[in-house]
Parts: sequence; C-alpha cells; structure tokens
Amino acid sequence: MKKLSKASMATVATAASLALLVAGCGSTGGNGSSNSTNATANKTGTQTGSSDKPVDGGTLTYGTFSDIVTLDPIYIADTASGDASQFIFAPLYDLDPQGNLVVQPWDLAAEPLKVSNDGKTYTVKLKQNAKWSDGKPVTADDVIFTLKTIMNPKAGSPGISEYDKIQSIKKVDDYTVQVTLKQVYAPFNYALGLLTPVPEHVLKNVDPSKLQKYAYGADPSKTVTDGPWVWKTWKQKQYLEFDRNPNYWGPKPHIDKVIYKIYADENTMTQALMKGDIDVDSAIPVQQLSAVENNQNDKVINKPGPMYEFLAFNFKASNFPGNFDPFTDAKTRQAIYYALDRQAMVKDILKGTGTIMNSPFLPNTWYDVNDQATNFTYDPTKAKQLLKEAGWKPGPDGILQKDGHKFSFQLQYNTGNTRREQLASVIQQELKAVGIDCQPKGIDFSAWVDQNLNPGKFQAVLLSWQMNTPDPDQESIYSSKYFPPNGQNMGWYKNTETDKLWVEGYSTVDRAKRKQIYGQIAKDFSQDPPYVFLYQYGAPAGYTSRVHWKAQDAPQLGLSYGYLYHVQTWWLSNQ
Repeated sequence: MKKLSKASMATVATAASLALLVAGCGSTGGNGSSNSTNATANKTGTQTGSSDKPVDGGTLTYGTFSDIVTLDPIYIADTASGDASQFIFAPLYDLDPQGNLVVQPWDLAAEPLKVSNDGKTYTVKLKQNAKWSDGKPVTADDVIFTLKTIMNPKAGSPGISEYDKIQSIKKVDDYTVQVTLKQVYAPFNYALGLLTPVPEHVLKNVDPSKLQKYAYGADPSKTVTDGPWVWKTWKQKQYLEFDRNPNYWGPKPHIDKVIYKIYADENTMTQALMKGDIDVDSAIPVQQLSAVENNQNDKVINKPGPMYEFLAFNFKASNFPGNFDPFTDAKTRQAIYYALDRQAMVKDILKGTGTIMNSPFLPNTWYDVNDQATNFTYDPTKAKQLLKEAGWKPGPDGILQKDGHKFSFQLQYNTGNTRREQLASVIQQELKAVGIDCQPKGIDFSAWVDQNLNPGKFQAVLLSWQMNTPDPDQESIYSSKYFPPNGQNMGWYKNTETDKLWVEGYSTVDRAKRKQIYGQIAKDFSQDPPYVFLYQYGAPAGYTSRVHWKAQDAPQLGLSYGYLYHVQTWWLSNQ
C-alpha cells in the first residue's frame, strides 16, 4: 500500500506495509542534481561534531507540522503517523540503501526471508528474545493475527490490497510462520518483509469492525509496542513523547527520549531547526534551504525522494451539488492537464528540484515508462478546445457551464504546507484562464485524512503519494477493487482495462514483462486520467550538529522514512 505523505503522500514499517502512503508533511526539493550536505565524514565514519564515539543519554526532538492520525500499524496510511511509529515499533525486516530486504539486530526476523521456488510460499523465522513493552514475547501468533486482521474487510485496513492474495497462513512453531499465496504476487516480499506486527494478546478480543476506533494507537497507555522507545504522552497538536523502552530486547538505543514536536507550518518548523529547538527537520522548504545550508550548526541532506505530487479527481457524483461530477468526461481531465504549466511549477515553486511526470511511475527506475505516456505540455488553447469538445460553454460570468451546471469545484490541500499553498493558488489562476472556477481550501492534515481522504469525500485534492517499497505496483490506489473503506482508491476511479493490467503486472517477476505492462497503463492513463500527475520531488532533511550517526547508519532519503534510517543507532552530543 502507499502512504499519503505529509508533504505529498506509503510506510516502510507499517503493519499494512503500504506500498504508498499519503504524504502531507514533507516539503519540496530533492530531485535535482543537488546532493548537498554541510556535514563531513571523519576517519571513523561518523558525522563530525563534539563526539566521534557513541555516547548515551539526551533527548532527540523531531519536528513535524502535522499531528498523527493513529499509531496502530494496521491503520497507518500517512507519513505523520508513520514517522512517529518508527520510534516505537519493530518491523520484521529492514531495507538496505539499495532497497533489498535485510536482517538487522533490531528486526524481529532471525534470518532472511525464505521464498519457495514457485514464488508462492514465504517463511519467516522470528528472533526468540523479542518482547512487547509489557514483557510478553513477540511470537508467530502476533504475525498471524496481524495478517488476518488486515485481510479482514470488516477491519477496514488500508493495507488490505497487499495481503488479499494470501491463500493460507501456517504456524510452523511459536517463532515460525509460513504464508502461501493463491498466485505469484511480485511485491509480496516487501509486503510481508516490512510488516509491523501488533500484539495479539492485547487486541484479539476486539471486534474487527470496532478496531479502528479502539484505544490502541490513540491512547499511549493502551498502546503496547516492541520498539526501542515507548509512547508516554500525546498532547494533540502540540507534541508526543517517547521514552526508552525498559523491556526492549534489541541493542540498547543511545538516546533516552524522543520528543515529536508539532508546528503550525513548515517554515516555523525550519526556523526552529536553525535556532536549535529541534534536532531533525524532514521537510525543509526550498525557499529556506540555502539559509539552513549556511547555518554552521546544521547539516542538510538533499536527495531524490520516492514520491510524486498530483491533483486527484473524484468520480463519485454524490460529492458534488446536484450529483453532477464535472470530471466525468476524459477530455475535460486532459484539458486540465494542458491548462497547467507544470514546468513552471518545477522552476518557480520547486526551484528546479523536481522532474515532470505523466504517469504514476517514478523516473530513473527500472520501471520508468513515462516516455510512453502523453506529455501534456502547457497549452491553454488546446485546453479550451478540449473543453469545448467535452460540451462546456462559457457562461455570462466567463465560467464554463454544462447541462445547467457551472464548472466549479473545491480543491483541498493540507494547511501548513507552503508548497501546496503556492500550487493551489497557481492552479486556481491557470484554470480560471480557461474558464474553470477552482476554489482552494486548506484543511488540517490529520483531520483531512480521517474525514475526507480515507472515505473519499472531496471534489479534488492536491496531494502526493510516497512509495513505501521499491516495487512499482500501485493497484491499491487505482483499481476499482479498492474503493473506500477497503483500499486507497479514494477518488473512486474505475477503468476496467487498467484494473486487469495491474493484476497482470504483479503476476510475474519478469521485470521486462512488468515494464511492458506498466507502459500500457501509462498510455491508458493518458487517455483516461485518474489524476493530473505533476512531478517527482524530494524533501531536503536537516539535522543539528548534535545529532551523530556512523556512516552505515546515515539517512537514506531515497527510501520511505529514510530521514530516520537506523535512528535507533544515533546518538547526541552536548548533553
């Protein structure tokens, strides 16, 4: 599954292992040639600072401008929640910088994931010393319970699409689980390998239909976890606190406490970084990037990220007055593509640190098929012609009309994201130039996810997806099998041909065949756009000089949650 990123929109270590996450907090930057960092490596491989040798103690303050939605891994589908979960949960496996599954000392797995020759049976062997924060052992029962809960439609997990290909789950022994699929499912090594189990002994008696609203994941005192730190406090819209886990079974973290501090917007958060009020800022606005880079007390890492921004349409008529959906005609959606100057957005808003996309497949990957999609260049004249062909006619106020309905819609985005605020304004102006009334509306991110995005209640949104894994499968957000609440197709998009192609794409492990299939999806999405795909981008991350890591544990911004890569091994100076 994918995750909605705070800046844009998938969680590496969520229980649902979302291939995509809603990105809401992240910021601009990072897909240009820049690979800036104010930090240098010394001979021991650590970041420079007052201490080259790991020391224990201190409080790490992590900045964000979006509150969490839930810390129950079964329901995490946004980066704000996913960021916080990195401190308190242990995944089965980790990813190395190249995107391969590996076993780390802090992972639950005891050995590499085993896959049968036919690619249908997967075996996980757990460490026998792993414990929950209440002292109970982490066992095969927890893994099985988590998988079955996600697979249960009554539970309403956004990650269901990653696990509905499972045929059977077998408990080999207390620490070994064997999962057999109905068919080959190419991304399943990530879906299973990056699973974050939840405690069966805490949740087994909760009705699956009531689990999403249960206290687990919302009340720190009821949220039993298995990571380096435990959840102690949640002051909504202010901060969360995580203390070192006294029952932690893995390598003892050097840092005593983590404060997850919530700011009103990303500019305020970045100012807090430069003043030393926070230690980590994963969303530096492009406009402030040079100032942070020139601050001798901060170091910046700026690399491409696994995320893309888009304008999503809604195809459920009940979201519009009079049940009239203005986006029904494909020519109308193509016209909106042509009406938007995406290259200028990259130049002026991203300051050149982005790459135009015409499909949902990331550039410079083995599955890059953007050359097979239509390149919708900025052409207002063509936009007007397509709108005319779609039956739209100018009204007395200059706004287009059709069947007695004005072409007017609300474009939602998350407050605090300065990039999206700028984008929304530009989109409003450029659509007005072709006769479309676009009304931007900023909404608090956590409320937005829960009340609008997850249930698919909006007219259009400005958002982005963050790829949780290196696999290109995105069936969960584009297939009509996964309408809300049992999937991430929040715009209610339906295309029977691409529905079939997504299945074909993951039913083989042959990359050449998969790329050919994704190329056809790119072509189909040009003819029948589910979104206006804008660009791939990255979010520059900043760290104060008091934060240290060894070279092998340095942040990896090419991975989902890579700005917290191996955070359990970091340490602080100047205590």
